[in-house]
Amino acid sequence: MENPEKAEIFGASKKKIPWWKLPTLLSVPKLIRFRNELRQQNLHDTEERPLDQGIDPIDKVPQLRFTRTPDGTYNDLRFPRMGGAGARFGRNVPLKFCFPDPDKLMVPNPREVSRQLMTRTEFQPVPFLNLLAAAWIQFQVHDWFAHGRDEQNPVWFEIPLSGDDPWTDRPMRVPPTPADPTFDAASGRPPAFVNHSSHWWDGSQIYGSDHATMARLRTGVDGHLRLNVDGRLPLNADNGLDDTGFVDNWWTGLSLLHTIFTREHNAICDGLKQANPTWTDDHLWVKARLINAALMAKIHTLEWTVAIIPNPTVQLAMRVNWRGLSANLQKVFAGLDDSELLGGIVGSKADHHSAPYSLTEEFVSVYRMHALMPDQFEFCRMDGGGSKTFELPEIFGRKARPVLEQWTMGDLFYSFGRMHPGMIRLHNYPKHLQNFTDDRGQQMDLALIDILRDRERGVPRYNQFRELLRMPRIETFEELTDIPEWAQEMRKVYDGKIDDVDLQVGLQCEPLPKQFGFSETAFRIFVLMASRRLKSDRFFTDDYTPEIYTQFGLDWIENNSMKSMLVRHYPELKPALAGVDNAFSPWKQV
Repeated sequence: MENPEKAEIFGASKKKIPWWKLPTLLSVPKLIRFRNELRQQNLHDTEERPLDQGIDPIDKVPQLRFTRTPDGTYNDLRFPRMGGAGARFGRNVPLKFCFPDPDKLMVPNPREVSRQLMTRTEFQPVPFLNLLAAAWIQFQVHDWFAHGRDEQNPVWFEIPLSGDDPWTDRPMRVPPTPADPTFDAASGRPPAFVNHSSHWWDGSQIYGSDHATMARLRTGVDGHLRLNVDGRLPLNADNGLDDTGFVDNWWTGLSLLHTIFTREHNAICDGLKQANPTWTDDHLWVKARLINAALMAKIHTLEWTVAIIPNPTVQLAMRVNWRGLSANLQKVFAGLDDSELLGGIVGSKADHHSAPYSLTEEFVSVYRMHALMPDQFEFCRMDGGGSKTFELPEIFGRKARPVLEQWTMGDLFYSFGRMHPGMIRLHNYPKHLQNFTDDRGQQMDLALIDILRDRERGVPRYNQFRELLRMPRIETFEELTDIPEWAQEMRKVYDGKIDDVDLQVGLQCEPLPKQFGFSETAFRIFVLMASRRLKSDRFFTDDYTPEIYTQFGLDWIENNSMKSMLVRHYPELKPALAGVDNAFSPWKQV
């Protein structure tokens, strides 16, 4: 039975008006209330060893006070290992609900969930977004988390296949998620997994998460990253991909964003060098990396998020997250920066709230947005010199680079600005990602993997997930979706058991609030973690200062956007962006 007290907390009772239907001035306080409840009740630590274990205290390495480390250690100077590469993913639900059920890993068969509920029957576009928005979220995800691969494990998941399944590489086998080698089953805790990237918003997809990668990517002169003379990323001869910090699941869209932020890093270095001509290569590198990473976080908060959720309440909430209700008044009254609500999270006091900082498995789950990807891409030349259509496998992996070199970067950005991503809904999963062979020759169904990974890692199924976020449970398949055909299909696949519906399926079928690009249930995790990634990070809070960034750096972050970057590095795009307020919205035709 629904707990009325819990439902009232979230304004989620069926007798109440949903927050997103309220006027903005009434709905914003509700969002703040949601977030505060989540901060207290939905942050759970999975670590079993001291977070400072094996790390020198800061007084032995005082220079780390002023820089992000490659692996994310020393962000919190009291607990230097917190949030570093190799630290565990946390949870947004109590640990007792995070045990995977081995008897239900294949119930229902994840391949049938993929085939019957997720297969794209007709491309459903998002009319208010351009395709850069799809590339952007993958670009950001590669900064935030990486579980790695456990292909050496002799025990793989074997997926049952029906007689009419066209899968050719039989049996279908999926490697497990690598286990944390320090996990002790006798602890009574659920299995935990480590993040091979740092947990911080630090641009690791550009820079890497270790000293060796960073050293390889640097020129050693004026703080610069390596670029070819034509402004493109160098080719890595070992893998045939662009040479950058993180290249898993590489495709043309990632190449565009990695290239422009590499160019942006070098532009920041040049500005710093002009203002500080005596600075060394290392000094320029450190400051430019800080500034570039903060610019990425600002673009995600104030541009990407409000593009994919063009809801007035969310737009205001994101501005409050970054700048506060007082907007620019904190420049006049410095004390406002101590108030998260008035002055914004950026520049306020760091706070981990109810658990040590980490990204979470539930955060990973709600960012499974593969439906944003089309199956076909039309690249066109701005000068009217024609266009060409590519299928996704033709611009993926090692095939991406040869295609990239046939087009100017301006033409490619323009093409992405004119195309639309797909809606994150059932029956809109890219067909190419359901039957895909990667550069290592491994055939995969990524939709199946999305389902299986949640089950394997103990992410609660949809109804329990909602309940643990203090949202009302769904009682029937008809209540779950406003599309009757989907309700019938889900009832069949899940054998009438509403509580068995996987999280991904529920997120992709529940009715969307007006002006939402993804589900309200997923948004609850977003409300919590979007602010937590800023609030826990000293480089966005206590150390967001001229001493750490320089005043030049703070001004660069404040005065730049995705649009200004595009026009600075590719001025030929200016006509297509004229009158376009948000670079993730559809561009003008030229």
